[in-house]
Amino acid sequence: MDIKGTTIVVTGGHGFIGAPLARRLASLGAHVHAVSRSTHPDDGEVRSHAVDLADEGAVMDLFAALRPDFVLHLASDVIGVRTPDVVASTLRNNLVSTVNLLLAAQRHGCRRVVLTGSLEEPEATGEPAIPSSPYAAAKFAASAYGRMFNALFGLSVVILRVFMVYGPGQKDLRKLIPYVVTSLSQGKTPSFTSGARLVDWIYVDDVVDAFVCAVNRRGIDGQTIDIGSGQLISVKNIVEMLFQAMGAATPPGFGEIAERPMEQVRQADVAAAKRLLAWEPRVSLASGLNRTIAAYAGSDVAVGRD
Repeated sequence: MDIKGTTIVVTGGHGFIGAPLARRLASLGAHVHAVSRSTHPDDGEVRSHAVDLADEGAVMDLFAALRPDFVLHLASDVIGVRTPDVVASTLRNNLVSTVNLLLAAQRHGCRRVVLTGSLEEPEATGEPAIPSSPYAAAKFAASAYGRMFNALFGLSVVILRVFMVYGPGQKDLRKLIPYVVTSLSQGKTPSFTSGARLVDWIYVDDVVDAFVCAVNRRGIDGQTIDIGSGQLISVKNIVEMLFQAMGAATPPGFGEIAERPMEQVRQADVAAAKRLLAWEPRVSLASGLNRTIAAYAGSDVAVGRD
């Protein structure tokens, strides 16, 4: 895939996935612009822009100035809370921002927009699709707008439905794996739900690879493609692996936190991703956890074998 000389906008370009993705694209010769709500210095060859994507005028001005060939939309307000007080913020930051970006991309002739979907979205099937949270509702609607722009307005839109990403650089320490590792490294005792939920875990470097593959891959317009490992591992199993690897003195306390209602259990269709993107995950769970522990805890402990 040759993207040398193209102009690429990466929203959320200073985030957990966006930052390494922007650097990877720049290393391939693209002119990369990282967009976020806060101000950041340029990162090597990656130019930084502070733009509120929920401001339609600001988004239009950005696209008029940059004229991007491709847009990779990773900016998102990721929150799993199931309460009414987050409805307005998730609507603004996940749906309105996406619609503004699609409008700007269509107006300024972008060659493709890659949206970041979520495993939390309900399936768009014949059954009533009931989102499990305000975040899931906003992401589900954003994906619907993406499909509409592709089918109705002729804008190439591809949706990568990303599963549970983990790895070094995850700034939100409330997420399970960094929460466990940082708690144990600080001598604290983390608390958990029952841990029964089955999750498809995917390492951050594999996700970056998938986005790179999706930039100008032919024949995938309008597609929603799962980006996961294709394996379901329970939260309980992950926690026990981390406790064992880090030599925790006490066993994990499962059942101390209430379960979230309506959590999705979904296994990624890796075969479809391989067929459509020529992509498949490469980093094993053991290797990914080892790298993550080393990054957060500065430790050489090992989780099983590769």
